[in-house]
Amino acid sequence: MNAPSASGIPLIDLAPLADGGIAGARAIAPSLQTALEEIGFLIITNHGVPQDLIDATFAEARRFHDQSLEDKLAVRMNEDNNGYMAMARYNVRTSRVSEETALPDMNEAFFIKRERAADHPLVRAGWRFTGRNEWPADLPGFRETLLAYTEAVDALGRRLLPAIALALELPPETFDAAFEESHFSFRLSHYPPVPQQDRQYGIAPHTDANFMTFLAQSDVPGLQIQTGSDAWCDVPYVPGSFVVNTGDMLHRWTNGRFCSTAHRALPPQDGHRYAIPYFLGPQLDAMIECLPTCHSASNPPKFPPITYADYVAWWYDANYPVADQEDIRAEA
Repeated sequence: MNAPSASGIPLIDLAPLADGGIAGARAIAPSLQTALEEIGFLIITNHGVPQDLIDATFAEARRFHDQSLEDKLAVRMNEDNNGYMAMARYNVRTSRVSEETALPDMNEAFFIKRERAADHPLVRAGWRFTGRNEWPADLPGFRETLLAYTEAVDALGRRLLPAIALALELPPETFDAAFEESHFSFRLSHYPPVPQQDRQYGIAPHTDANFMTFLAQSDVPGLQIQTGSDAWCDVPYVPGSFVVNTGDMLHRWTNGRFCSTAHRALPPQDGHRYAIPYFLGPQLDAMIECLPTCHSASNPPKFPPITYADYVAWWYDANYPVADQEDIRAEA
């Protein structure tokens, strides 16, 4: 059922989760525990997200980024960090592996979060990151495809929660309340081909801020994970799979027990690369504090409790400040 890939990244078959029973969660929990404690990355198959929906979402990523800069700037990133982020304006400054480099990361992206009605309680209360998504005016079917995809991947993430809890020797329902209305960020990324040079990245080395990231694979290479202080490993392409990794929030929740592994994307050389990472987090009011099986008298909690809302507000303001997008002008 489960085996290492050629790179050593575990390959885990999620078929046992198909019926939603606890027996399936118990079947994959040991492999999941090993993957998250030792590597922080895994590749999953039989995940339940339809391949035609994945293909359609990649097509929408290409369609969005094929637009003119003027059209993309019409949905420029807003105060909730939704919308278009222009080329070479991305920079993760807060990661333990952040590098000082004069070369900008060569990517552009479009972001959405959970779609909420104007009368949703969090929207009415003025919570940040619950506001409007920015939708292009002239891409029929774009919104519908992205919302269908995020719903499908959100369901995948929820199917994994009992197995994650069991991997931590916790009751399978441990994370249910925190993910009753998960908070996510979904990104359509575009990496153009650029000349190869030292420390030129599509995305520079970083760790993710969220609970777990789900990346549907494409056959255009670029993603690498850090396997040693100076060693980087290509993530192998497995058709029809997702690459999954732990983020800083789950690392923090588990007192460092589960890894949050550094990774990076190199620019493509022979064509354009598109990526559609889905960043899953708990609901915004969830309190993130050390889980009971992750601390002891000799291993006290390393991080103070914090709400997810406060954490992501700090992270976005440090790494995706809206002001970085304000001086961009459409080409004449």
